[in-house]
Amino acid sequence: MLDSMGPRIIAVVASLSALVIGCTASETTASLADFDGAVSRPIPTSGVLGNSVAEVSLPDVGNDGESMRFIAPDGGVLVAYFGYTFCPDVCPTTLADLRTALKGLGADASNVEVAMATVDPGRDSDDVITNYLHSFFPKGHPLRTDDDDDLRAAADAFGVQYSVIEGVNGTIEVAHSGLLFAVDDIGEIRAVWPFGVEPETIARDITSMLSEA
Repeated sequence: MLDSMGPRIIAVVASLSALVIGCTASETTASLADFDGAVSRPIPTSGVLGNSVAEVSLPDVGNDGESMRFIAPDGGVLVAYFGYTFCPDVCPTTLADLRTALKGLGADASNVEVAMATVDPGRDSDDVITNYLHSFFPKGHPLRTDDDDDLRAAADAFGVQYSVIEGVNGTIEVAHSGLLFAVDDIGEIRAVWPFGVEPETIARDITSMLSEA
């Protein structure tokens, strides 16, 4: 755990690790209380910091579907996110803030990789999720699978909750944990950022991680 950021990040996890955001606009907001017990998963009670996600993987559809493990390159940082392209506000805002943060890193940004796993593969085809993520990060890793067990396993490893429900009028209701995760080169989660965190905070935390590598 980063000495300089530990207390602050722990506080974030304690208060926000169970946060699930319902995306709005043309879709109905789905709160945590709306989750069906059969599909929702509890956040680990021990918190997510330090959990290893190195053995978890999903297909990188921007790289011919090659399996990608959630682990950073040597000496680098992997920022992982679970969301979907039809999200009208939370996802694009989060990715834009992350892009701003990486721009603030200057040359150090070359040591940071970004991966986004779609929680809505029914609408996010390979091309859709790839084009969406690459509009923010041209070298980003768009992750997608039609196997819900594999997606659930990856989400569970991060303590992420999500729900995709088709309403009676055909609208799609989506809720998901609005968190960014920083993973190091041994596959451990080192930082968790909630929706709305300032890009400067993300940049500062990544700089701390890179300085330790």
